Amino acid sequence: MKYIVLVPDGMADTPLKELNDRTCMEAANAPNMDMIARKGVVGMVKNIPRGMTPASDVANLSILGYAPQEYYCGRGPLEAANLGVDLTESDVAFRFNTVTVAADRMVDYSAGHITTKETSILVDQLDRELGNEMYRFYAGTSYRNLLVAHCDSPEEADRLSKVRCYPPHDILDKSVSRHLPKHRGLVGLMERSKGILEGHDINRVRIDLGQNPANMIWIWGQGKKPDMPGFEDAYGISGGMISAVDLLKGLGHILGLEVGEVPGATGYYDTDYEGKARAALDILQRRDMVFVHVEAPDEAGHNGEVMEKIKAIENFDRKITGRIIGELSERKCDYRVLILPDHPTPVKKRTHTSDPVPFAIAGKGVVPDNVTVFTEKAAKAGSMAVNQGSELMRFLLTLEA
Repeated sequence: MKYIVLVPDGMADTPLKELNDRTCMEAANAPNMDMIARKGVVGMVKNIPRGMTPASDVANLSILGYAPQEYYCGRGPLEAANLGVDLTESDVAFRFNTVTVAADRMVDYSAGHITTKETSILVDQLDRELGNEMYRFYAGTSYRNLLVAHCDSPEEADRLSKVRCYPPHDILDKSVSRHLPKHRGLVGLMERSKGILEGHDINRVRIDLGQNPANMIWIWGQGKKPDMPGFEDAYGISGGMISAVDLLKGLGHILGLEVGEVPGATGYYDTDYEGKARAALDILQRRDMVFVHVEAPDEAGHNGEVMEKIKAIENFDRKITGRIIGELSERKCDYRVLILPDHPTPVKKRTHTSDPVPFAIAGKGVVPDNVTVFTEKAAKAGSMAVNQGSELMRFLLTLEA
């Protein structure tokens, strides 16, 4: 038996006037996801526990079957794991974005989705000029990078890990000065980064090309070294992870999943969907489960771009869902597939919400309910409601509620 978990990040949404009061899922042509709903069981699941931030690390921990209330560690340590950066008990790992700010306003949380090549050069410069015994900078993918703070003791690290930091995508068009971390050292790094980045050759070129410059870093998403059981120890099956996002890849490494590398996977609209499908099918030759994550719908939600979100959903349906399910059917392989977004990213709000999301499970042993399409509205009328997202993985594997 093979298990496939398909995650179009942030796909769930709310009705939009420009779509005649339909959601992006309702407006998209997604026959493969509809087929899974028609042949399977459909419902709503809450991946964000009450009181927790609706972040991707929280939500995807839930989907993988790990209760965030017990295992949440922040996204920084997950991204450190993907970059091969070992953390001690006295370290705190932060995500930092390269962002665009102007007139005390957060203009762009991604600096125009700066390329990995560009950001690598900028981060190397930051580490040369700002790095020291306490702080080290590491380049990640595109605008997503890593800062590690080496504290004098685990107790100091505990205090630093609890500093309030704001995700930059949550403060678009809002005041920068009112949302800085409540920590003098971190604010100092952020302020000093402006002097290093603003006049850099890369940013001069970006401005000449009409692109948003990476003129500041934004520090957030911190946490300490995680401690959680491996996926095979927890569930008795082997697995793999396909994602362009360091956070998901790092989580895969920590859980002992095989992390596939897809050269054309960008974490944006232009990601290599076909490459991800091929990599997932390759992993299923060796492993029992594959987790396939695509960031594009989430990015469209953050950007407030309705048509790009619909296009991303349709690409996911045709190039990921259709390709993988079609290939497994041709192989006459027994399988079970779970499809769901991790959280909603409504284009009107341009940020994550904690609302439940639709899910569908189909395949061997699944008794279909009466739902025929995969949308938010249809899922609310489905046969299941799962209040704790971390329970869904066990149901996928056993079909026991």
